Amino acid sequence: MPFPLRQTLLVGALFCACAVLQVQAATTVTSTFAPTQVVQGTTLLVNGMGTRYKAIFKVYDLALYTQSKVSTPEALLALAGPKRLNFVALRDVPGTDLGLAFIKGLNSNSSPELVQKHTASSTRLIDIFSGKPRLVAGDTFAMEYVPGKGTTFFIQGQAQGAPVGDAEFFGMVLKIWVGPAPADFKLKDALLGQ
Repeated sequence: MPFPLRQTLLVGALFCACAVLQVQAATTVTSTFAPTQVVQGTTLLVNGMGTRYKAIFKVYDLALYTQSKVSTPEALLALAGPKRLNFVALRDVPGTDLGLAFIKGLNSNSSPELVQKHTASSTRLIDIFSGKPRLVAGDTFAMEYVPGKGTTFFIQGQAQGAPVGDAEFFGMVLKIWVGPAPADFKLKDALLGQ
């Protein structure tokens, strides 16, 4: 076989292998998530779960819990009742980097007016992650929304202060992963059970 043809076939095979690995990666979660979570007496089910990648590196596994299964961002945002996001860090990440990434996600998926309206809640998010110098592989964190109370942030299962924001704020948080410019498109599909 001529050398240029062999190179072309090798590059093509490598490209196909990478594509298969990327598709598989979004649905392959290495962390174990409970099938249900109880929030304020309401049992929530795993709506979907996936892995957040930054380039080729796994950053965290994420599970979305809701009262009933939804498959579109619109249905998720319209769904009443409590919701929960559970994360497991898969690599060491400085707390400030994580907080700033969340803020970037809020800004990328919500209007400037909405972001400004919820500045106090967003600032609280930055404060929480900035207060933890580093999340290490295996650390857990969560965000739990309860209607009428707001969003509580948890690190290693411990609540980080009083709830903040309202349903609109938690909708902004959800859009980080299921909005028009999600953190990871494959993760978006996985969270929506697609």
